[in-house]
Amino acid sequence: MDEHRLHKLTVDLSNRYFQKPFKDHIIFNSRLRTTGGRYVPKTRTIEINPKYLGELGEDALIGIIKHELCHYHLHIEGKPFHHRSHEFRELMKQTDSPRFCEQLPSEVSKQRLQYKCTDCDLIFERKRRVNTQQYRCGKCGGRIKQLVSGD
Repeated sequence: MDEHRLHKLTVDLSNRYFQKPFKDHIIFNSRLRTTGGRYVPKTRTIEINPKYLGELGEDALIGIIKHELCHYHLHIEGKPFHHRSHEFRELMKQTDSPRFCEQLPSEVSKQRLQYKCTDCDLIFERKRRVNTQQYRCGKCGGRIKQLVSGD
């Protein structure tokens, strides 16, 4: 999908679910890593992570666009448009927009390190390696060891 088709899809979704025109810009931004999309109020631009289209398909993309259109239309009207605002949550319910996007399958598969306390058997995960000689269990103070996949 190119940006012209993306813009046309966004205009159609805006008219169908919000009964309001979308007059600004929507682009693919491949630098987005942990989010499906974002709305930039200063430039009134919606940026979409192209990985979601490639990995999860057009239905996930439509959900992300609808979510970002909620931010967009509330901002244009001068209403609170942040996630915690009452107006934003109501508009999301009215338009059946998702609150969060699914995690990308390519991100789910990234290995997290698992550690276990040798005393209380507490298991916890970390993205980064922990020095097991320096740190102890936060629950009981026992020694921790890294679990090898399959433990």
